[in-house]
Amino acid sequence: MSDILPLTIGVLPTHNHYGLRNTQALAGVSHVWQDFFARALAEQLGETPDALAAKAPAPADPTVEPREGADLLSQILTQRECDVTDTEIAPPEPLFLPIAEFETDLLPPPATPFPADEIVAQQRQQNFDSEWVRPLVLNAGQPLPEPGPAPDPRPLHLPIAEFELDLLPPAATPYPTEELVAQQKALDFDYYWARPLVTQNLRLAA
Repeated sequence: MSDILPLTIGVLPTHNHYGLRNTQALAGVSHVWQDFFARALAEQLGETPDALAAKAPAPADPTVEPREGADLLSQILTQRECDVTDTEIAPPEPLFLPIAEFETDLLPPPATPFPADEIVAQQRQQNFDSEWVRPLVLNAGQPLPEPGPAPDPRPLHLPIAEFELDLLPPAATPYPTEELVAQQKALDFDYYWARPLVTQNLRLAA
């Protein structure tokens, strides 16, 4: 079984208690280090004849030897005496941009539209340049390409009036009954009386 005994808080046994042993060992080490630090401090402060502080430093030539941080100290003092002001950094303010979609008076005036005849003239000139002048200039001095096969003939779509009644001309307005009776009387007069009489007179004259 293990020698580590679970103990109640506040109880310090002296038998088979490793926590107590570790504490005693660390205490002894601490005393050793305290003695070492005390001797090192005594050497630095000059309590012994071989102390570093007991030796007076030799005078150094300031033109040859370094000034032992005097330049850095003067620079620090100069920086401390500078008039330093804090710059307040404010957050950026929102930029107001007018929206032209809602404020139409901010939009530039609309351009004057071209007249219809000028647009037609421009389109004709563009077609002339792109379909005739430009290919002629680009292909100048180049061998003409061999013509390819012609497109296949396609059936011509002819609208049929019998199936598309909207292509027929509108129906004529029928004559009234009185006008039909009058036309029939005139036709009967010409066919049964005037026509035979004129024909007989032409035969007699011949």
